[in-house]
Amino acid sequence: MNKTRCRWCNLKNPLYIEYHDFEWGQLNTDDAYLYEMLILESFQAGLSWECVLNKRESFRIAYDHFDINKVCAYGDEKKNELSQNQGIIRNRLKINASIKNSQIFQKILSEYGSFYSYLCQFTNGKVYYETDKTTSPLSDAISHDLKKRGMTFVGSTIVYSYLQAVGIIVSHEKDCFLYQKGDLT
Repeated sequence: MNKTRCRWCNLKNPLYIEYHDFEWGQLNTDDAYLYEMLILESFQAGLSWECVLNKRESFRIAYDHFDINKVCAYGDEKKNELSQNQGIIRNRLKINASIKNSQIFQKILSEYGSFYSYLCQFTNGKVYYETDKTTSPLSDAISHDLKKRGMTFVGSTIVYSYLQAVGIIVSHEKDCFLYQKGDLT
């Protein structure tokens, strides 16, 4: 059966179809997942999500399967290794940001007990249903706070995309078989 999916989903890319159908917009509150997605989304800045998604497995290997303790301890040798790894996005600024952002993420975990608890201070545990947006007051507020804490590559557009990825914002288009009306905000 042919399913109608969101227009952005490249139907020629099986990874993208799987991501769209089983991951994007599905609420996931697991810290390991929230961490991986935040790092991957920060690499998306200026690129397409499909580019990042196609390199996801290489990122997992290069970043020690997103073991936050290992990533927080990365030094110059590992940074150089990452910048030479053709399987990932080799932007030095993003690599440096990924390590610093990991350290800040870890501090947030210590402060709030979980990253989802941190996000809930902005969302009150609510899931948002909205389409055709790239930023919102919610993504603005979270972006502002993350930047205040010292994170980079977490502008409002990246944060909005992140919130969509982890299912805090559900944005499947009206024609998509996964569309949910919810409480439209």
